Amino acid sequence: MASGIDLIFSAVCNASFCENVYNNPTTGSRSSYEKNEMSLTHDLNGKLLRIGTYNNYPLSWTKIESNGTITGHGVAFAIVEILRQKFNFTFEVVVPENNHEFGGGRPESSLINLVNSSKVDMAAAFLTRLVKFNKKATFSNDLDEGVWMMMLKRPKESAAGSGLLAPFETYVWYLILAAVVAYGPCITFLTRIRSKLVRDKEGPIDLSESIWFVYGSYIKQGTNLAPEANTTRVLFATWWIFIILLSAFYTANLTAFLTLSKFTLDIESPKDLYKKSYRWVAAEGGAVQYTIRNPDEELYYLNKMVSNGRAQFRSVSKDEDYLPIVRAGAVLVKEQTAIDHLMYGDYLRKAREGVDEGDRCTYVVAPQFFMKKQRAFAYPNNTTLKILFDTVITNLLKAGIVNYLEHRDLPTTKICPLDLQSKDRQLSNRDLMMTYIIMAIGLATATAVFIGEVFIKRSKCMNANTKDKDNKRKRKKSRVRFVDHSYDDSRPPPYDSLFGGKPQYKITDRTQRKIINGREYCVFDTANGGTRLIPVRTPSAFLYQ
Repeated sequence: MASGIDLIFSAVCNASFCENVYNNPTTGSRSSYEKNEMSLTHDLNGKLLRIGTYNNYPLSWTKIESNGTITGHGVAFAIVEILRQKFNFTFEVVVPENNHEFGGGRPESSLINLVNSSKVDMAAAFLTRLVKFNKKATFSNDLDEGVWMMMLKRPKESAAGSGLLAPFETYVWYLILAAVVAYGPCITFLTRIRSKLVRDKEGPIDLSESIWFVYGSYIKQGTNLAPEANTTRVLFATWWIFIILLSAFYTANLTAFLTLSKFTLDIESPKDLYKKSYRWVAAEGGAVQYTIRNPDEELYYLNKMVSNGRAQFRSVSKDEDYLPIVRAGAVLVKEQTAIDHLMYGDYLRKAREGVDEGDRCTYVVAPQFFMKKQRAFAYPNNTTLKILFDTVITNLLKAGIVNYLEHRDLPTTKICPLDLQSKDRQLSNRDLMMTYIIMAIGLATATAVFIGEVFIKRSKCMNANTKDKDNKRKRKKSRVRFVDHSYDDSRPPPYDSLFGGKPQYKITDRTQRKIINGREYCVFDTANGGTRLIPVRTPSAFLYQ
């Protein structure tokens, strides 16, 4: 029995051209399995193998040399090279007519058909282990777990919104608008019910006054309404508390959004592709196409998008051909390793062209994966290569060599992450767009109200002139009837009445003056026994002119 050190040495040697220590004749008698393996190894020694593959950079890809021969490259052929050194065989590369993993009616139409028809001895590619093709080929031990991601063009703004509307979601704004519109009529309705049930001095509040109170409180302005009834005070206090809390939450969330907000995407999972009807594209003849067409798969609901033209499967010569499609607004579904190389290559190209650092990350990957599938090599059903190669493949996987080969050409940091961690957050014109919209709506509303007022007043004047055209005196009275000269006792007197040509109040040396809140006022007695405070030599005094 082999010792622990012998097993470690054997695991390393199995990934190269060494022999197992316990296969040495001096260590003991061989088992029947070992004898069979040695016989297969002897038969494979010096043999020419036909190895099929397809272009799936960086895992596997081919190149036509100057002499016309096809050479294989990528992670798959790095593993094949290790197998070749261990078992001493030679190989030639065969590619299908179409660059497809699966599908097609002819043996040469796809890689799996080449294996099924025994036109190749093995398929050196990271083929997805689909249950549908288990009868057509024998798969090796798993090489890795393929993760398909969704790559899309980086949006200019977060899916959470931008500017003044960002702190709250859309339905929250709808609820706030509904509250502003509905609370004013509620105040009028409740105060009218109270005035009918409770007979006192306080009457109902008109609808216009209620609406202006709600609107004025919403923008933190005061009101001249002074309710005395407890019911009305509770209504007013309730709205004020609502506005205070709403303003506090909005201010805090707006500050957080402008400084520490996390960038989010509109597409995060495959369900978002279906719900929001996004266009997406994937490789033709690949695992994605056959997964969504399988009724037993979880992603079968996406097959409806293929029927209505929202999803397409395309075969391209190189992955860079997908970039114009993504820039046009489509979502690319492909293996994570291929997407990482695609984004990294695009980043390096823009860096060489001198593009600014902030504009190099044109694309971004959705946070959630599209699907996960196991991947492996494939052999014909009647082959004996699986017995020899699987042991080496397992040792390579356990040693982390397969994972190293997949990521050796990529940087250790995440390529163009979702959040670029920009330290400077300057407000752009897009953030303030809502202020412009509010200003435009306000001006349009004021114009409409002005036109309405002019139209209504002219209509009333024309009706009054028609009724009183025979009586000049009545016509004159009807004209001035619309001019309201009634005196509102709640407002201060005109400033001209104090300091004008014929002042109503005369200021003398005996006029009483008081300093209230740091301002000087003249105190006058009114006819009804009350007093009036008139500002003297203050900026607010000009308001009464």
